[in-house]
Amino acid sequence: MRLERLNYNKIKIFLTLDDLSERGLTKEDIWKDSMKWHQLFHEMLEEASDEFGVEFQGSVAVEIFSMQAQGMIMIVTMEEEQEDSFEDGFIEMQLIIEGKDILFEFEEFEYVIQLTKRLCTIPMNFGSLYALHNKYYIHLGLNDPNELNKLIAILAEYGNPSLVSIHTLQEYGKEVIKDHAIETIIKYFH
Repeated sequence: MRLERLNYNKIKIFLTLDDLSERGLTKEDIWKDSMKWHQLFHEMLEEASDEFGVEFQGSVAVEIFSMQAQGMIMIVTMEEEQEDSFEDGFIEMQLIIEGKDILFEFEEFEYVIQLTKRLCTIPMNFGSLYALHNKYYIHLGLNDPNELNKLIAILAEYGNPSLVSIHTLQEYGKEVIKDHAIETIIKYFH
């Protein structure tokens, strides 16, 4: 489990599939609203509270991004205090399941260039490159689902799973390369 503070009232929790299996959970347990899942969620909030000195009181919003073959990312936002907040707190969860599309973010364009050297052997349906807020985003689709774990492992060496959706990128980001981004970058930068 990896924790990251995004701002004063928001944290990111990354759980791998191994983290879940060590606790006897699967990604499907989220849908079941199981007691094990609630226990894990409260443990994660306690750990985040200890690590970052944040007290989670009142309403908490949780967005869960489930990434096939990777695990999941949870964004926990402590809502602004309201006078009529519930005593036990209110947890709103949104689950986003990613299919064969993969979206990763990169801090620098150089990381994208280095990544393309490694990806040239993996067959893909499409590859688009976007830019938003001084970061770069690669949106990929796989031809062969058996290559998914290999692709995720390579992408994770250079970047992080994106917390920005493809729809946000299409709406607010700049489309740098529409199609065949991997091949185009290899052509011009190698």
